[in-house]
Amino acid sequence: MAGNSVESGRSVTSKITSILLTFTEGSEHSLTEIARLAGLPISTAHRLASELTSWRMLERTEHGRYRAGLPLRMIGTRGTCPSSIAERAPYVLEDLAAATRCRARLGVLQELDVAYIEKQPGLRPVTAFSPAATLPAHPTALGRALLAFAPTGVVEMTIMRGLRQYTRHTVTSPDRFRRALAVTRLTRVAVTRCELEAGTCGVAMPVFGAGGEVVAAIELTVRDLGADLQPVMAALQIASRSLSRELAGSVPVATPAAG
Repeated sequence: MAGNSVESGRSVTSKITSILLTFTEGSEHSLTEIARLAGLPISTAHRLASELTSWRMLERTEHGRYRAGLPLRMIGTRGTCPSSIAERAPYVLEDLAAATRCRARLGVLQELDVAYIEKQPGLRPVTAFSPAATLPAHPTALGRALLAFAPTGVVEMTIMRGLRQYTRHTVTSPDRFRRALAVTRLTRVAVTRCELEAGTCGVAMPVFGAGGEVVAAIELTVRDLGADLQPVMAALQIASRSLSRELAGSVPVATPAAG
């Protein structure tokens, strides 16, 4: 269906809704497909899709197609991550990846794994939380920054499940793993050296919400942990503190008790 006769009599809300409904299955569509599925002229579909993209409800892929933006994708995954994090995190990751030219990730604990979104340096948009986007907690800086402030029972269940060895550097000793978490609680910095992937190191810091509870963590992937890490650490600290302040609102962020 196309032409002004299709468009006549329809409100702007109806047109926008019809466009958004074409993405309910997580598909990607060309502008022509959007116009056909929504029953709109291409000119109207282009105008509204451009507006929805500026509002981040839609995203353009590297091939010029449209897909659901992060806020829209998060509607079906509210149990994975609080909406406030889902709304603010992409902006933080975009700035962090641009400033450091490193892969930036934000994760939350989901049972004993880490659900995460990431931003690669470059033009690709921030990814979405999804059932497939998970990482093991014990060999990643992201996971350790979360587990260090998690209830003791969660840590012990992680150990009981088994500290799987991914590389020859993976910490598999329960005692060493507990010590690493203790250091992270004191320093608020989690570090891993080639424990999940050979040649890849990670640095992460926790994100605190209202009342001082750790609600997420932010991680940067680096080549090594040498002396040139200071600018990366500074950027990561600014990002984690800024997001913590935003999530906490006017409520002061309390200092978690070590132990």
